[in-house]
Amino acid sequence: MQHSDVPRSKPEGISPHALDNDVLLHELEQLHRTRHETFLYGSEDALQRHTLRTGQLEAEYLHRFPHRQVTAARTRAGARAREAAARATSLPE
Repeated sequence: MQHSDVPRSKPEGISPHALDNDVLLHELEQLHRTRHETFLYGSEDALQRHTLRTGQLEAEYLHRFPHRQVTAARTRAGARAREAAARATSLPE
């Protein structure tokens, strides 16, 4: 039995817009950490909720930090450079 004076949390969670930056980042870290397990072992409903919530929080993060630092190695050009370097080191001398 629930008490009427206890606030019920919304099933969709707190609006991403209402989260402080630190809380938003913490929530994203938690979701990313639990994604693989949810994907493998979660119910269809749990996977859909996880996907939806992750998308909401990621969209809010990108909205707040549109000019976030992007590591060159995490771009297509960086991936091509890694592949070229790997090919060069695997060639016989």
